[in-house]
Parts: sequence; C-alpha cells; structure tokens
Amino acid sequence: MLEIRDIRTSYGKIAALKGVSLDIREGGLTCLLGPNGAGKTTLIWTIAGILKAQSGSMKLGGDELAGLKPHHIVEKGVVTVPENRLVFPEMTVKDNLVAGAFSRRKAKGGIGDDLEAVLDRFPRLRERANQEAGTLSGGEQQMLAVGRALMARPKILLMDEPSTGLAPIIVEEIFEIIGQLRDEGRTIFLVEQNANLALDYADHFYLLEQGHVTFGGKPGEVDHDELIQRAYLGARKAS
Repeated sequence: MLEIRDIRTSYGKIAALKGVSLDIREGGLTCLLGPNGAGKTTLIWTIAGILKAQSGSMKLGGDELAGLKPHHIVEKGVVTVPENRLVFPEMTVKDNLVAGAFSRRKAKGGIGDDLEAVLDRFPRLRERANQEAGTLSGGEQQMLAVGRALMARPKILLMDEPSTGLAPIIVEEIFEIIGQLRDEGRTIFLVEQNANLALDYADHFYLLEQGHVTFGGKPGEVDHDELIQRAYLGARKAS
C-alpha cells in the first residue's frame, strides 16, 4: 500500500535516515524494530509530513506523499497515533474524538455514526465521554488516541510506541486492540520497543539500525532472541 524508497531525513547536518526503503503492506501489521536512536520515530514523522525528507519517495497507491503538508497526508488517509498519546487534555473525550474527524469537515456525513462506533469499541470512553481527556488514565488516553485516529477513516494507521509508560496489564490490553484492528483488515505500521509482543502480532517486520534498514521478513523467518538482541543492543550472535 505504501512504498517508501531511499528516504533520507536529517536534523540539520545530522543524518537520521540514510536511504530507508520498505513497504507497508495492505491489510496487515508491519512492525519496525530497532535500538534507541536508530531513527524509528524520525521515520514516522517523515511519513506523516512533520519532518521533511531531503530525498526519496513515499507513494500511497501511486500518489506521492513526500513534500505534502501533514494535514494533506491525513486527508490522503495516513493517520498517526503519536507516542505519549498527545490528547488534548482540556477538551472532553467526545471533543477529542470529533477533532479526529477534522480532515472530513467538508463532508460531514458519517461522523456521528463513526463516533458511535468508536464509543462502542471503547466502552470506557463512552463512560467518560464528557470528562476532560487530561483526567484519564494512561491506558484510557491511549484508547482515546487510537479512537481519535480511527475517526479520520485512515487507510494506514501509524502507531508510535503505543506501550510507552503503561503498566504491563494495560499494554496487553492495548495490543489486543491492535490485534483486533489488524484482524479487521486495517493496515498498521507499528513502531514498538516491546519486541516480543510486537513480533507476536506482526505479519511482517523490519529492523532499523543507525538510519538503515538492515533486515526485513516475517517473524517466523528469524531467531527471535537474536533479533531482539539486535533491536535493543545492536548486537549480533557470534557465528
């Protein structure tokens, strides 16, 4: 669905992505693993248009995304669930969700139905619909961030570290939600530090090291222990 070819992104003179190429496949969960500082979040921000790539292409169904403004990329159907949730804390849960449909404001049809569908998916959000988002627990805020993204009717969900700062039992609940979305046929690109959980749910994965994709495949094609050592430590087993 999304073809990324030779993307290069820098912070000033510091190169963060050094010619990244990968495919986000339609109707499945593609996971990106890598040690801290590898460039994973930089890639998410580049796809979302928050950072501008110096070169390369990002084609969604043949349409070039590189160079578009973030709101135009959302209108194309690429929607981000950011790290640390970034909900609007002083707005109600309901208003946060409606804000997720901002890109659809010119064609308002279906927004009310989609709101009801999100509240049905997340009963706790329905219970707290008129509560300020900043008063929610971390897990509830993550549900809200996912629900807000779904309100945009995404073709691709970019999910950046959804387990950050959450208790293990809540992390499992969030990944069950991610698994449900995948099973519904949604296209998901997941950046995640919890490599074991991510590989349990992924249909395909890539390993990013020092701004380069160094490996790609299906979870069953590689030794998990070796992969996790590389993802966290940049270490390889001795041959």
